[in-house]
Amino acid sequence: MYQPLGYGPNGPLPPSQTLPTMYDLPSESAEDPGLPDLFHLSQPRLLDETLRSPAYPPDQRFAASDLNLYYDARHSLWYKRPDWFLVLGVAPAVNQAELRLSYVMWQETVAPFLVVELLSPGTADEDLGQTLREVNRPPSKWQVYEQILRVPYYAVFDRYESTFQLFSMRGMRYEELELKDERFWFEELELGLGVWAGTYAGTEGRWLRWYDAAGHWIVTQEERAEAERQRAEFEQPRAEFERQRAEQATAELAAERDRANHLAAKLRDLGIEED
Repeated sequence: MYQPLGYGPNGPLPPSQTLPTMYDLPSESAEDPGLPDLFHLSQPRLLDETLRSPAYPPDQRFAASDLNLYYDARHSLWYKRPDWFLVLGVAPAVNQAELRLSYVMWQETVAPFLVVELLSPGTADEDLGQTLREVNRPPSKWQVYEQILRVPYYAVFDRYESTFQLFSMRGMRYEELELKDERFWFEELELGLGVWAGTYAGTEGRWLRWYDAAGHWIVTQEERAEAERQRAEFEQPRAEFERQRAEQATAELAAERDRANHLAAKLRDLGIEED
């Protein structure tokens, strides 16, 4: 008997059990791994939102996600598409006409300071440098970041295994850094990057996020708005109390003035003049 996709003997099955992912289905282009999933959209956005570096204001840094990064002028069609990367000393676009369609190294000349890759099924080996380069084929992401661009810091976050790894250039090779409490402080940025457990974009989980010198997570726009709302709710009763107290003081002053006027009138009736 024909069984529609996504249905079991007792009716519809949960999508996680039945529906293929973008990594299971072939693309129209054999070279295209597919479009980002929702996590690959939300996590870079959280990095962007909380990236407030005292050392590099917004006009002195460029961050992008899922943007083609062309790295070799001799092979101008070769590119990598980092999940998120940060370049220091390069200004972002100030209007729509200047928005980058790609990041071309032989035009920009400044390599990324930090690259973040979010591990996905089928890409983990390449992201972690565990694949060999095929003859006449482009190098892996690891090889590009380490050996060609020499990106100072390379972060890898695996939400499935809940692991955060950070690599730093030591000589000619990447060396994994030992992270304390899943955090690392970047002196150059005067910011730290770590794993935060919480809800972002309506989804609970573990996320990469920036923190400040005091160890506090940089707040998002939503968190800032919620804090303002709570402060307004707290201040509203206080403002109402102050208003009522002011009205009471005004009423008491008016009553005292009426009493004084009444007393003065009685004294005048008795022929007693006030001093």
